[in-house]
Amino acid sequence: MVIADRLRALREEKQLSQGDIEKRTGLLRCYIARVENGHTVPAIETLEKMARAMEIPMCQLFYDGEEPPKLPNLPKRRSADDIAWGSEGKDARYLSRLRRLLAKTEEGDRKLLLYMAQKMAGTRSRRAVASN
Repeated sequence: MVIADRLRALREEKQLSQGDIEKRTGLLRCYIARVENGHTVPAIETLEKMARAMEIPMCQLFYDGEEPPKLPNLPKRRSADDIAWGSEGKDARYLSRLRRLLAKTEEGDRKLLLYMAQKMAGTRSRRAVASN
């Protein structure tokens, strides 16, 4: 489906002229003609204005009919929080315990622990690269 054809068909179905759309949206008539002829691709904001001018929901610009098409039954994607280490289960309990213990530690000791962790993580990643 080409959006230009869809806009023209909906406008004509509502028995509106390009001049009517111009008055309702504030867009120039020559711009509306360029959009409907496929010479210009409208921005989302422009599509919103045109949908409001034709008194239709914006989603109707993208499909035929009164009802939206049925969505395929796609598996739910996991969010970044679900994927993050320590967000659930045993890892979450471990991280919580570590946070409580770190809160009781002095600033200098926390900096030392962080430095050691960075070195260990860096060493491990370098070893993995070297073994490949």
